[in-house]
Amino acid sequence: MTRLSVNINKIALIRNSRGENNPDLVQIARDCEAFGAQGITVHPRPDQRHIRYADLPLLKEVVTTEFNVEGNPTPEFTELVLATRPHQVTLVPDSPAALTSDCGWDTVGQAAFLQEITKEFQAAGIRVSIFVNADPHMVEGAKAVGADRIEFYTGDYARAYAAGPEKAVAAHREAALRAQAIDLGINAGHDLNLDNLRYYREQVPGLLEVSIGHALICDALYFGLQNTIQLYLRQLR
Repeated sequence: MTRLSVNINKIALIRNSRGENNPDLVQIARDCEAFGAQGITVHPRPDQRHIRYADLPLLKEVVTTEFNVEGNPTPEFTELVLATRPHQVTLVPDSPAALTSDCGWDTVGQAAFLQEITKEFQAAGIRVSIFVNADPHMVEGAKAVGADRIEFYTGDYARAYAAGPEKAVAAHREAALRAQAIDLGINAGHDLNLDNLRYYREQVPGLLEVSIGHALICDALYFGLQNTIQLYLRQLR
């Protein structure tokens, strides 16, 4: 079964809007796991508009499944992750001004940097996943720099899904087959939801984990958090 990691950035955004600890982010992480989530994901950004740097050690203390920290490996981010030591770090090439992640790394053109930072995290016992577009060349580049996994950016798939699921997923299937051939683990994330998740899981071989936040939290407004997590898990079975 593909594992579900719940991204709690949007919960932190709601908390920050009032300057208090409501909702309690740590309790939400505990509850997500109790409701069936198999991991917790956060993506701290330089402006700390949702996840704050101070949240990471608190979450590391309570997450009992898998703690995944995403972000652009700036010196500040790298220091934070090395101090926290999550189970997995997902390297994402976001600019400081980015509203949300919208593309993967050029793992060939930026190979030297990615190799150096990958080794640094792995030396601390942290599994490294590199965020990539669904392109076999970028998959091969991630393997060459020593990554343990790749995470496919699925925004393109989600946008094209309604017009034709088979065409939308074709590049992801091809890139996943290449990842399997070179023994590289496969994660995926961005705009996966209750409409498109099952088909993606069925069509992309070797999919180990999906990270879902925005759509899941939106659905929770209608269905409740516990029920929503179960609905997403059902799509992955």
